[in-house]
Amino acid sequence: MSEPEIKSIPLDFQRIEEDEMRQRAESFYQRIRTRRTVRDYSAEPVPRDVIENCLSAAGTAPSGANRQPWHFAVVSDPEIKKQIRIGAEEEEREFYTSRAPQDWLDALAPLGTDANKPFLETAPYLIVIFGEKFSHDDQGKKQKNYYVQESVGIATGFLIAALHNAGLATLTHTPAPMKFLNKILGRPDTEKPVMILVVGYPTTDAKVPDIERKSLDRFTSFHDAK
Repeated sequence: MSEPEIKSIPLDFQRIEEDEMRQRAESFYQRIRTRRTVRDYSAEPVPRDVIENCLSAAGTAPSGANRQPWHFAVVSDPEIKKQIRIGAEEEEREFYTSRAPQDWLDALAPLGTDANKPFLETAPYLIVIFGEKFSHDDQGKKQKNYYVQESVGIATGFLIAALHNAGLATLTHTPAPMKFLNKILGRPDTEKPVMILVVGYPTTDAKVPDIERKSLDRFTSFHDAK
């Protein structure tokens, strides 16, 4: 059966002057360039409506065939966070002691990471991001989703940027495998855990690795008309 036709509506797009365009681009860059992965979190509560608005922003991301193949499980319950920490650290210990190749361990060594993940309990929010292999239409009929990985990745990028813009710190945590998250959070097997996004305020004494980002010319090529 063919997909139902989607009607078209006028595009809501407001063009801005080039000077303001440049100012906005520069302002956003200066804001987002201060984003860092944080591992030291305060237990200080975060307003739930801030989290909800950032999630709504993530939900505006483009997706394959507009399937929007993502689910965000938002966890603030201390007991569930504890279960997630136990499950994650179990996988992480296995990773660090037997699964990870030596070159990967060597790459991680300067960052000071290990199998202990106290932030999974300390931070006020964990947002567990799932990719949906299938979804259901309004009649409950199962339908395949397309470009799930790419779509979820874009939505996650929107979410991280929104949270940073709101004044919150984040950390992307990817223990592997992550199927224990389906069980803890009661998510169906048709959903694949992509990552745990840790969200909150950093501690006043939080430190981050002294690293540098690649300069624009190192990760970009322009192919202009001659």
